[in-house]
Amino acid sequence: MHIHILGICGTFMGGIAVIAKQAGHTVTGCDANVYPPMSTQLEAQGIALTEGFGPEQAGIGCDLFVIGNVVSRGNALMEEILDRGLPYVSGPQWLAESVLREKWVLAVAGTHGKTTTTSMLAWILEHANLDPGFLIGGVPLDFGLSARTTTEPFFVIEADEYDTAFFDKRSKFVHYRPRTAILNNLEFDHADIFPDLEAIETQFHHLVRTVPGNGLIVANGVEDSMVRVLARGCWTPVERLGVAAGWQAGEPDANGAFEVTLAGERRGRVRWDQLGAHNRMNALAAIAAARHAGVPVEVAIEALGTFKGVKRRMEVRGVVDGITVYDDFAHHPTAIETTLAGLRRKVGRARILAVLEPRSNTMKLGVMKARLPGSLADAERVFCYTGSLGWDAAGSLRPLGAKATTHDDLAQLVEAIAREAKSGDHVLVMSNGGFGGIHGKLLERIARHD
Repeated sequence: MHIHILGICGTFMGGIAVIAKQAGHTVTGCDANVYPPMSTQLEAQGIALTEGFGPEQAGIGCDLFVIGNVVSRGNALMEEILDRGLPYVSGPQWLAESVLREKWVLAVAGTHGKTTTTSMLAWILEHANLDPGFLIGGVPLDFGLSARTTTEPFFVIEADEYDTAFFDKRSKFVHYRPRTAILNNLEFDHADIFPDLEAIETQFHHLVRTVPGNGLIVANGVEDSMVRVLARGCWTPVERLGVAAGWQAGEPDANGAFEVTLAGERRGRVRWDQLGAHNRMNALAAIAAARHAGVPVEVAIEALGTFKGVKRRMEVRGVVDGITVYDDFAHHPTAIETTLAGLRRKVGRARILAVLEPRSNTMKLGVMKARLPGSLADAERVFCYTGSLGWDAAGSLRPLGAKATTHDDLAQLVEAIAREAKSGDHVLVMSNGGFGGIHGKLLERIARHD
């Protein structure tokens, strides 16, 4: 079958393209911005890309158009597909019907930590020689690619609550029908499509309704939102994270190692170099889900000891003159705060310079602006890029006083950070986008010594 993917350069749709190609389909695609690294990865798979959404692509002669949620009504190619009555389907639906139908699906949902937890779980199954397929919203360093399909029964997927497509406003994850579901946490996010937290809780409850009675739900046991989701009705066994009757992580030692207990019984000790309480919760979730798939706890713990992490999750991009520059995907205030807390535990009293681009749709709307000062309080200096914001970032960050500055010019931002940074500092750059290549520019500027 020949499928043509609209919005192919997004992480999720690019993953679908890779999986479809591996499954033997002819795959082509288009996007508004076709550029590396995704374009390079796709072209390496033999997938032809077209720049833009020209309506002439409706005549490409494919069997099916697979539509990403970046496409909306008014898109020239989509309008041509609709006018001609050509066959189309959303990305999540295609994946569910073409790949997941015969699989034991392990789905990882939650506001924070989906990519990291999905990567941990896939790596545990790989370490246990179960050869899982997976689709992850990032690139796990242990695999070097974000998606693959295999002939084995297990498939691990990052289960996003964002809507499916312009013609299907349900969350993506309702399509996946998992046997094992992780509900990591739940906060208000995606203010562009959800009016409030209750609306997101409803979508999570829809996911709960799809998990079979012989499946397993691994749920955060300390968040009220998750308690409310399960209280709406649950027909599946539940193992809870962070409570005495469920899975718990002990306090880490100086090297980050921690004890794992289940219902108060010690099950082993994770020895790794990942940072933060959030990653310990992610690890518990992955261990519990893998156990449901038949992986002994001790094997899962052993696997986590070799887990390398995920690109753009506290990734060291370089060290120049004793100044370390990190890249992290954090963009929600909770993620910003926990990322900073993890780095603080690692570096002790060394200075942290936090560099933030409020780029997500929720942040651009200003919904979370009141929470930003508190989330950044652990940094000695804060630099905020305001390139495309429609709200007053300087005013929002005023509680931080003189340690916070805002900049609407990227070059000036780089210059300000470079002049402030000194040997021993840790520069934490946080954005869910490319941030104009600021990491490389900053390292280059620091190296100039002027």
